[in-house]
Amino acid sequence: MYKISEHISYHEAVYSYTAKRHCIDNTPAINEVKSMELVANKVFEPLRAHVGGPIKVNSFYRSPELNRALGGSTTSSHVKGEAIDIDDIYGHATNSQMFEYIKNNLDFDQLIWEFGDDFNPDWVHVSYATMHTNRNEVLRAQRINNKIVYSKV
Repeated sequence: MYKISEHISYHEAVYSYTAKRHCIDNTPAINEVKSMELVANKVFEPLRAHVGGPIKVNSFYRSPELNRALGGSTTSSHVKGEAIDIDDIYGHATNSQMFEYIKNNLDFDQLIWEFGDDFNPDWVHVSYATMHTNRNEVLRAQRINNKIVYSKV
């Protein structure tokens, strides 16, 4: 089986229940696969080594059609294979701890504390740029009056 990195299978990186349910092709092109390999090896694998065990991949690559079906941003890094949403469901580190580790130790383009509360995000979004210098931009996503609002952290 092809792997994006040591601990992320190709299947895991492209799987989407929404794509399956709506018969959406979620196959990345070679450029997107190369971007996925980069974010996996520059961010995910060092984080996994730090936490000492598995981390759930909620979302990685999204085809433009899948991204639209999910209501994603038209400029989403997921469409380019440059972003991954992760969630600790295995108890090795909280989402907050993973967020802080990435922020303080790894290079990234955007790091987003996705919803949750002041103590722990529901999940962590992190992107790694392949076409420009990483901005190391840290944001928080919140729902305010039924709108998603991003603020700098």
